Amino acid sequence: MAKEHSFDIVSEVNMQEVDNAIQQAVKEIKTRYDFKGSKSSIERTNDGQITLISDDEYKLESVIDVLKGKFIKRGLSQKSMDFGKIEKASGGTVRQVITLVSGISADRSKVITKLIRDSKIKVKAQIQNEQIRVTGKNIDDLQQVIQLIKEQDLEFPVQYINMR
Repeated sequence: MAKEHSFDIVSEVNMQEVDNAIQQAVKEIKTRYDFKGSKSSIERTNDGQITLISDDEYKLESVIDVLKGKFIKRGLSQKSMDFGKIEKASGGTVRQVITLVSGISADRSKVITKLIRDSKIKVKAQIQNEQIRVTGKNIDDLQQVIQLIKEQDLEFPVQYINMR
């Protein structure tokens, strides 16, 4: 009998890289002239959220731009950032919370599995918790599935792991 091959489609965020990106962004904000005397800050909470604080919405946009730039440099997808509403904070500042999206929701899993089914590639896709296991007899079919998903403009980042 032919050996089955498989891989998992996941959506994970490397928190160590997120921390590195935040540290670099904070360092840049402290040295930039346009932030001199500003109350701008970026902090990550333990529950996977990033809190941005700045003097006003205009400065907050600049803080976001700096952080996005550091995300790109560290190979992190901006699609993992879910921006909350801008709120008034203490001392006349504004605050925005970014939730880092990790795991593939049930709705998103259905979109991916339907895409794989509709492609007619000879593989099986099963939803397992917040990831998708793709199995097939032919490794080329699995690589076709990866290519198919890469070509989609999904609004969330995905990685391919555990290729066997």
